[in-house]
Amino acid sequence: MAKDIEVAGHGDLTLKDYHDPPPAPLVYPEELGSWSFYRAIITEFVATLLFLYVTVLTVIGYKNQTDPYHHGNECNGVGILGIAWAFGGVIFILVYCTAGISGGHINPAVTFGVFLARKVSLVRAVMYMVAQCGGAICGCGLVKLFQDIYYMRYGGGANELASGYSIGTGLAAEIIGTFVLVYTVFSATDPKRNARDSHVPVLAPLPIGFAVFLVHLATIPITGTGINPARSLGAAVIYNQPKAWSDHWVFWAGPFIAAAIAAFYHQFILRAGAVKALGSFKSSSHM
Repeated sequence: MAKDIEVAGHGDLTLKDYHDPPPAPLVYPEELGSWSFYRAIITEFVATLLFLYVTVLTVIGYKNQTDPYHHGNECNGVGILGIAWAFGGVIFILVYCTAGISGGHINPAVTFGVFLARKVSLVRAVMYMVAQCGGAICGCGLVKLFQDIYYMRYGGGANELASGYSIGTGLAAEIIGTFVLVYTVFSATDPKRNARDSHVPVLAPLPIGFAVFLVHLATIPITGTGINPARSLGAAVIYNQPKAWSDHWVFWAGPFIAAAIAAFYHQFILRAGAVKALGSFKSSSHM
């Protein structure tokens, strides 16, 4: 079987030893009759529920341990480093568990970026986002159910712009942080890399988890780190206080803008989508 041909630099043609999956159709009605479609939606719902349950409990536990009212101090608890590890670690686990079923998005921004890259259909993307938001709300609801007093006292894990920072700074932090995450997702799941390095599919969840960890270290002091609209929505809905809603749009606009930039950068710059399309056009014009 002949190998695919890829357009290289300076108009050269090289054989490529991998196969890009065909673009997903914009509308794919047939998947609505497939059990794998609904299984993937359920997986996204449950994974996002678990993600919010573990991480919001970690945040509330830390604030309780450092509360002077309970004789706590800044040396108690897991600290910002521990919170960042909780977010990154649970994402690593959940992506590892769900990647083979739903792709392990667990984030509407990731789903949006993957949709723009034509890796999922519009219907699947919308249903994933609905499932992720529903799972996030239920996850925070469980936390409030189990720790109602502490949940309301310590802010419910809701994302808020920290005092001293402008909305522009918060928006930029969300854009850059989400770009790091979505860019990492594209790079870690690139079929070209998977073909070169057989260990990459196994290790793909690891860099994604580390990206979440590092972004949280950088942006917790600014916005509490959203980079996931479902995570921000779930906490805001259950906490439901004015401050949680006042700048809530930042935690949707920032991640979605970043996802679009990351999708364009990976598909058209790193994967040279524009160059390949031009090379294909030139080849067909000379036939």
